[in-house]
Amino acid sequence: MTKSFRPYDLDQPLLLPPDLRAWLPEGHLALFISDVVDELDLSAIVRAYARRDGRGQPPYHPAMMVKLLVYAYCIGKPSSRKIERATYEDVAFRVLAANDHPDHDSIAGFRKRHLDALAGLFVQVLRLCQAAGLVKVGHVALDGTKIQANASKHKAMSYARMEVTEQQLAAEVRALLEQAQHADAAEDAEYGRGRRGDELPEELARRESRLEKIRAAKEALEREAREAAEARRKELEAREAEGPRRGPKPQPPDPTPKPKAQRNFTDPESRIMPSSSEKPSFLQGACDVRTEVKK
Repeated sequence: MTKSFRPYDLDQPLLLPPDLRAWLPEGHLALFISDVVDELDLSAIVRAYARRDGRGQPPYHPAMMVKLLVYAYCIGKPSSRKIERATYEDVAFRVLAANDHPDHDSIAGFRKRHLDALAGLFVQVLRLCQAAGLVKVGHVALDGTKIQANASKHKAMSYARMEVTEQQLAAEVRALLEQAQHADAAEDAEYGRGRRGDELPEELARRESRLEKIRAAKEALEREAREAAEARRKELEAREAEGPRRGPKPQPPDPTPKPKAQRNFTDPESRIMPSSSEKPSFLQGACDVRTEVKK
């Protein structure tokens, strides 16, 4: 009996509800942060745009950018490149961005320009999360560093103690924001400004040309396997013509490609070195499905 499966159709016109918030389950952290930021005073950031002359493209909405950054920091994703990628791949980020996709240069520039205001807003969010019971005595991760979200094990805290805790949080948040900025600078140096670092080669980026390349590579692997099998068959026939040999009879060659057979999409003539100990005098590469990887 044929096994039946749940419907699966990537060409289905609408996979998600039209209400963005309905994409996430009720009580999701991203929705909570969105509501919190909506209640914060963003005037310090908004005022910075009041002096613009109106020329050029309008900037991204400050509320959206603050929500993206705060949520990213709360879940340990400070890199602007990872945030940009998440607006495509992560439903929570798509909701916070209202299905928009600010590039990583815009995200990093917003953070750098409004560093002081963001530090204060981030502290406010942490305190509100703590008061709502979301953070408690736990930690909020940012780039591997832990922020102590509650410096006291006691529920009650004096006003003086609150001031000290607020100052400590502010200092730590500021340092972590700067660390995130340094991480972006390191990625800029590694990948180059304007590049995320995970882009497919140009000829694989478009679906039509990508399918063409994949099918051509598949046909080439099949052709190479058939040619190798034919050469092996002729070799076996020649050995048999020389007379019977001791030992088991050789298996007939398999004309299908081996599962681990690889072909470089961008350089079909390249090959994988059979051993890592060999030192080639020229570059030989392999390409995986996600991006071009030189080995």
